[in-house]
Amino acid sequence: MDDQYLDAFIRESEEAITELNNSLLELESDPSDTEAMDSIFRTAHTLKGNFGAMGFDNAANLAHAMEDLLDEMRQGEMEVTPDLMDLVFAGVDQIEVIVGEIEEHGESGTETDEMVEELRAVLEEGAAAAGSAETADNGDSSDSDESLTTEASVSDVDVDGDAIDERVLQAEISVGESDMLGVDSMLAVESIEGRFDIFDSSPSRADIEDGEFEDTFVLYLDGPDAATVDAELGTTGKVDSFDVTDVTDELVSGADTGSDAVDDPDTGSDSGSDPDPDAEEEHSVDEIKSVRVDVDQLDDLHGLVEQLVTSRIKLRRGVEKDDLDSTGETLNELDKITANLQNTVMDMRLIPLKKVVGKFPRLVRDLARELDKDIQFEIEGEDIELDRTILTEISDPLMHILRNAVDHGIESPEEREQAGKPRTGHITLRASRERDHVIIEVEDDGAGLDVEGIREKAIEKGVRSPEELDAMDDSAIYDLVFHPGFSTADEVTDTSGRGVGMDVVHDTVSQLDGSVNVDSEPGEGTTVSLRLPVTMAIVKVLFVKVGGEEYGVPIKNVDEITGTEEAKQVNGQEVIKHNDEIYPVIHLDDTFDIEGETANGDGMLVRIRESERQVALHCDSVNSQEEVVVKPLEGILSGTPGLSGTAVLGDGNIVHILDVVTL
Repeated sequence: MDDQYLDAFIRESEEAITELNNSLLELESDPSDTEAMDSIFRTAHTLKGNFGAMGFDNAANLAHAMEDLLDEMRQGEMEVTPDLMDLVFAGVDQIEVIVGEIEEHGESGTETDEMVEELRAVLEEGAAAAGSAETADNGDSSDSDESLTTEASVSDVDVDGDAIDERVLQAEISVGESDMLGVDSMLAVESIEGRFDIFDSSPSRADIEDGEFEDTFVLYLDGPDAATVDAELGTTGKVDSFDVTDVTDELVSGADTGSDAVDDPDTGSDSGSDPDPDAEEEHSVDEIKSVRVDVDQLDDLHGLVEQLVTSRIKLRRGVEKDDLDSTGETLNELDKITANLQNTVMDMRLIPLKKVVGKFPRLVRDLARELDKDIQFEIEGEDIELDRTILTEISDPLMHILRNAVDHGIESPEEREQAGKPRTGHITLRASRERDHVIIEVEDDGAGLDVEGIREKAIEKGVRSPEELDAMDDSAIYDLVFHPGFSTADEVTDTSGRGVGMDVVHDTVSQLDGSVNVDSEPGEGTTVSLRLPVTMAIVKVLFVKVGGEEYGVPIKNVDEITGTEEAKQVNGQEVIKHNDEIYPVIHLDDTFDIEGETANGDGMLVRIRESERQVALHCDSVNSQEEVVVKPLEGILSGTPGLSGTAVLGDGNIVHILDVVTL
């Protein structure tokens, strides 16, 4: 099969699935919406035709059965009920799985016969059959097999109760696909052993290091609770996926495992259970692998390439003839052409936010159904554009924020009614453009964050001391939710509560040279705001000298460069005045503890735009402006206050790029 046609089929199918999900949500909220029904029927018909044309008969049969059912609903022969919609959504999910398999393997091995039979049964017996079919499925899908497996494996483990300092956590670990399974497994085990004591393993340690196991191996660890182990394994090299369960009670029933472990209400046998991995993947957002480009942009790109070729020829001739005047003019032309080429390519990489957030309404709907909550979800500003890389990276953080809003933010209908609120909660995802940044807010009208609850958890987990917490305002307290493993949930659910997620949000946004902020009002709701650059990589910076060091300040942040004679002392703080506004002076030599001689008292002041931060930076001298490729800081350097990344100059030297917001 021609890869070109297959790729076009996959992209069109992905868009059709997103459109189908959103139209189904509109129909579910308003069964009389004929426009949504017509859109659903057209999309299902298109999917059926495309699957048939490409030779994927199983998927075509499934789409055909869905089309017939939707036609009954469109004709008014069948009532739109929640159970019926669940069945239709299940069919859409199976189609999405099939498309994913086709993209990865070129074919699908998913059997659709059972789903087709369920759909046909509903067609024959009516909408009531959808509910009964679902009940039967739920009855069959008990977790008895899983518990038997766990008990069988745990019963073979010999752990001395006196050797347990905290809790016994069973960690089932996968290192993913590997050409050196034993080596990667050995490195993973050694890394984990550096963080937790290992009681036992299954299979044996030797077999694990020889790669003698299928898919996963199990370690029994000594740790405080499943949430902590979850957080640590999430940052452990070579660990691809994992599932953590607290098995203390099963191993040492009634034994003394330390007062802290026994008395901790958050470390029950269910506290470490991960969510169903299939449920997590169900709403995952894949990397954006294709973009739509306007024909005018392609014409502009073609024209610039033609100019580039012409200038290259002129430059070569000028060099051959040793004509410096001609070569200089040609270099100036090349400078203009590359600048235009850069702008055109950057514009082509911009993708509307709806490419990612289009799947979120379905995510919210499914979570609300699972938690028995009534939630209305709205998206504003979905046409705001972001760079493809940024858009791909923020999809998971936004998903974490939404899951928290649904699970922890919005109360149950009964609780809302008792608090004098409407039974239906509201969540809004809002995007807006501010110069070179995009602000994305997730706002809910739920219970809000409990400041005292966060304080208690912070003390309990040793995140902050009582004295430090007393000195912090509410805004600083809210920021503690981004600490790894931190959660105020009373119990761990399949949706959230493990304290893993919000730290991922903070880390990811920081790596993208952005910032995240939380604002909350008890009883009124919470707003999580992400501030992100529109594009990455190439940035125009102003180079400043401090002692023997050089730093780059993004030009977009600079408002004015002045001498130091305007600086004054006010209450012991050096400041400058501009338009009746006071700007505190930050000495870069003090901030970065730069050794050597610096121009103390002299030098230059770089005043930052008020929209970014109302400060002025003191440096020894201002050198030049230049466009550089900025690489964000990674690993332990990620999130370093005052630094957003590094740039390699033409002479090979590395320069730090300042983040004026966190400086």
